[in-house]
Amino acid sequence: MNFSLYIARRYLVSKKSKNAINIISIISVIGVAVGSMALIVVLSVFNGFDGLIKSMYNSFNPDLHVSLIEGKSFSKDSIYISKLKQIEGIYEIAEIIEENALLKYGERQYIARLKGVNEAFDDITGIDSMIVDGNYILKNKDEQFAVVGQGVAYYLAIGLHFVNPIIAFVPKRIGNISTYDPSSSFKQKYVYPSGIFSIQQEFDVKYVIVPIEFMQDLLDYKNELTALEIKLIKNADEQKVKSEILKIIGNKFQIKNRYEQNETFYKIMRSEKWAIYFILTFILIVASFNLIGSLTMLIIEKKKDIFTLQSMGANTSLIRKIFFFEGWMITIVGAITGLIFGLFICWAQETYGLVKLQGSGSFIIDAYPVAVNLFDVLIVIIIVLAIGSIAAWVPARYITKKHFNESENI
Repeated sequence: MNFSLYIARRYLVSKKSKNAINIISIISVIGVAVGSMALIVVLSVFNGFDGLIKSMYNSFNPDLHVSLIEGKSFSKDSIYISKLKQIEGIYEIAEIIEENALLKYGERQYIARLKGVNEAFDDITGIDSMIVDGNYILKNKDEQFAVVGQGVAYYLAIGLHFVNPIIAFVPKRIGNISTYDPSSSFKQKYVYPSGIFSIQQEFDVKYVIVPIEFMQDLLDYKNELTALEIKLIKNADEQKVKSEILKIIGNKFQIKNRYEQNETFYKIMRSEKWAIYFILTFILIVASFNLIGSLTMLIIEKKKDIFTLQSMGANTSLIRKIFFFEGWMITIVGAITGLIFGLFICWAQETYGLVKLQGSGSFIIDAYPVAVNLFDVLIVIIIVLAIGSIAAWVPARYITKKHFNESENI
């Protein structure tokens, strides 16, 4: 065993002459352990919420979204959907027509976004699993139905147990507008609600899902679409698929993946995670002052040992290593203890849901979600060891130099 490491280990486990040093050393270990545990637990809870929210977004957003760079609609024939379906990696393609509309239900009115979809939409998203009332039914023989976002249903006071239809109003296309009768400038069409979905507030207060035929009739579209939504085969090469699509449809279109469709959301989540890293790291830095104090007092107590080691031929580097290893071992003990407790808390929360969300009846989950990420664990270990190394180096570098010089003058 390395001599300096051996002496440092003896100093760590041996009883000090001054009980305050033992207490400060224990406090140092506890401080590092609590900081490490907090990093693991908080980051795991953050990962849990991050994964939950992403899964909610993914239940509505497709893998790829194709739309015009400029303009609203395009001809279905101009995009060669049959060729797109032959591209390796594409599972399904849904045809989409979206438009804002004024909705009226009873005496209430609300502006929402109607999203007309064909049968392939069921395979593109997981919206059918997000129904909180009623059923996901868009067509039944010749009848057409709407699936309404929970926020839209709230503002319109929609009830599925009543027979009132939703009436949609949109401006008529140019050429069909009358300047004498303003009401004739709008086309209206009604549809009955069949279900209410709840995904995320951004979607719930905005969207109403209807059959694509409903939108074609409402907007007087014959062969036009506003977007294509594409689901990829699992583990498909996304970039390769995007490049193959662009070869077919040309550069008038843009293709957005899930990150690009919700770029602001993902940037905010990433920024919040970095903020958590910095805040908890700062707490660890504050806790490391206990380690500096513990090593400083230990060096003062072992002043005679420093003189003895000098007499035996020890140089400054050896003495510094002893106290550096002492501080590093305190850090390692604290880090391992904190990681064990942190991972245990995460396991207990994930398994038993110990900490509940207040007012959980209004959430889709009852307890705080957790997801332990191996990368986060490695980052925590690196951060803790880096802070511990710096905290151990400061007294080992400057305090030992002072006492080593004093011992030379004795």
